[in-house]
Amino acid sequence: MSKQYTAEEIRKEVEDKDVRFLRLCFTDINGTEKAVEVPKSQLDKVLNNDIRFDGSSIDGFVRLEESDMVLYPDFSTWTVLPWGDEHGGKIGRLICSVHTTDGKPFAGDPRNNLKRVLGQMKDAGFDTFDIGFEMEFHLFKLDENGNWTTEVPDHASYFDMTSDDEGARCRREIVETLEGIGFEVEAAHHEVGDGQQEIDFRFDDALTTADRCQTFKMVARQIARKHGLFATFMAKPVEGQAGNGMHNNMSLFKGKHNVFYDENGEFHLSDTALYFLNGILEHARAITAIGNPTVNSYKRLIPGFEAPVYIAWAAKNRSPLVRIPSASEINTRLEMRSADPTANPYLLLAACLTAGLNGIKEQKMPMKPVEENIFEMTEEERAEHGIKPLPTTLHNAIKEFKEDDLIKSALGDHLTHSFIESKELEWSKYSQSVSDWERQRYMNW
Repeated sequence: MSKQYTAEEIRKEVEDKDVRFLRLCFTDINGTEKAVEVPKSQLDKVLNNDIRFDGSSIDGFVRLEESDMVLYPDFSTWTVLPWGDEHGGKIGRLICSVHTTDGKPFAGDPRNNLKRVLGQMKDAGFDTFDIGFEMEFHLFKLDENGNWTTEVPDHASYFDMTSDDEGARCRREIVETLEGIGFEVEAAHHEVGDGQQEIDFRFDDALTTADRCQTFKMVARQIARKHGLFATFMAKPVEGQAGNGMHNNMSLFKGKHNVFYDENGEFHLSDTALYFLNGILEHARAITAIGNPTVNSYKRLIPGFEAPVYIAWAAKNRSPLVRIPSASEINTRLEMRSADPTANPYLLLAACLTAGLNGIKEQKMPMKPVEENIFEMTEEERAEHGIKPLPTTLHNAIKEFKEDDLIKSALGDHLTHSFIESKELEWSKYSQSVSDWERQRYMNW
């Protein structure tokens, strides 16, 4: 859990570290981090929850006549960014929750919504939902005008030693920068695809990890540009190669006790873990809309590139949706492997936790684990095992989401309406677009 700063400690750092601007960050419905930046002369207003902005300009927030919003900074997210403005002054960053002008948490703020669901978890008798994300991304070269290209800085593969290329140097500086602002980075390596990287940071409570996910993306993009590169978290940026995943490792705690662990259980899983797992599996098709929220996401969820396509679970097998990694008691967890980094982390964790808590409430055991390679099974064999597919398009995933009242409740009425509206608009625009592939294939018909 992050350090709990006081207002006075923040004031002191602003002076001691020559902080000239304050960046107040929040997240929209699509998972895009937004910010209001103010000079340090406004520090008192920042610390007293008195910075306002126009919410009508933010996707999924409010109509024009309801536009005034107020930012409430979370002091535990305070950090001085390791890069400055163009004049050399430092920038202090705070992640904020969005409130209405009467002081109430705004229901359309994804961060507020996750806090709401975490409150339901505590009401159910649990203390912490611990999360570890495995973040994958691609690096591409910038052109002379600073625009991204599709040229990669390397053609290495999984765990290759690429110490002399710009991509490896960039990855190392990203790690050093993250550690400098309080991350505990556990691993960093080259992934399967050309220019593809992975950096894993230590698990923590759900809200802290969702915040760090947003910070991670900001840091990666900033450092990449310093190296003449562009960092993208697009799910499938390169045709014919592996896409970018954001594996979600989940544990549930009472105090310091991991309730997913049972020394005598199969795979050392407790009944609570299995009930939680069943909740995930039963609502996986609706969760997919949130964990894979773009048209492009479904070009990653295809057979042959290690991303899961079918709803099942296993221990050693990496083809199902959920894997049980071998781990010590405190690290016993469920690894959901379908989500990609375009997912809004606050919404994803709210959906997974809601599904899991409902599974615990219902106390139903999941299907049997599947240790065979699901991709090599016939359709009849999958049916015999009770294995269903994930949605294959954003359109189908949204249909599943609209029919799942539990997962809609995980977002609440405001976010559910905004999410459906945003994703249906995206699908409509995609459906009307004409690609080079279509022209090459059909122009002579």
